[in-house]
Amino acid sequence: MSNYNKLLNNLDTLKLLKIKENVDTYIDLVNNKKKDIVDCLYDLTNLEIATFEEKRRLHSIQFAGFPYIKTFDDFDFSFQPSLNKEEILDFKNLRFIENKENILFVGSPGVGKTHLAISIGLENTKTYKSTYFINCNDLIETLKKAHSQNRLDDKLKTLSKYKLLIIDEVGYLPIDTEGANMLFQLINKRYEKNSTIITTNKQFSKWGELFGDLMIANAILDRLIHHSHIVNITGKSYRMKDVLPVGESSNA
Repeated sequence: MSNYNKLLNNLDTLKLLKIKENVDTYIDLVNNKKKDIVDCLYDLTNLEIATFEEKRRLHSIQFAGFPYIKTFDDFDFSFQPSLNKEEILDFKNLRFIENKENILFVGSPGVGKTHLAISIGLENTKTYKSTYFINCNDLIETLKKAHSQNRLDDKLKTLSKYKLLIIDEVGYLPIDTEGANMLFQLINKRYEKNSTIITTNKQFSKWGELFGDLMIANAILDRLIHHSHIVNITGKSYRMKDVLPVGESSNA
């Protein structure tokens, strides 16, 4: 077996498939004196690193559990003029995560709260820092299940360690006292340690009704609002913009 074939086998063994895919091209470049061997090795290793990083990013996205992929480029700021576009785009820099701050998106259904939360989450996956997205009611059910299996402490510990936790749709369904207490424990564990993004259709003054306990609601809000960016979205529903007659508004 020639050394060339042995090289290909070694690349297979080491799973350096991008190098294997391009090695013939670079051998020809060396043979034709268009590149020296060092430059070729540098290019090939860069190709492999780029492939590795892309796979790592895709794994981070998959692990995060986003229900769909929406980026800042997909967001129509002209449809939501109440938003400060510069403020929203600054979230791409992830300074709020470095500062252990929270973001709370507040507004009617369909105005783009979840879209923006996912867009920020996607930016965080580019850094390979842990990101996790979960619907609020799914989160409550997860915590209750862990409690029934005597694993609540472990589950809270896991959820508290994510650099960015996105809790979507707080307020779409009422939360009982048990669920409210568990949510408080989670928010308390994350307080001033890691960042949380909340999307909610309920103004904070209504959270006492949502949780059925004003004390718990205030305790949760106290920890969320401290060190936070509150973004109120008062525009129309994106879901209705293509079906409403021209000139008709939809404030869902």
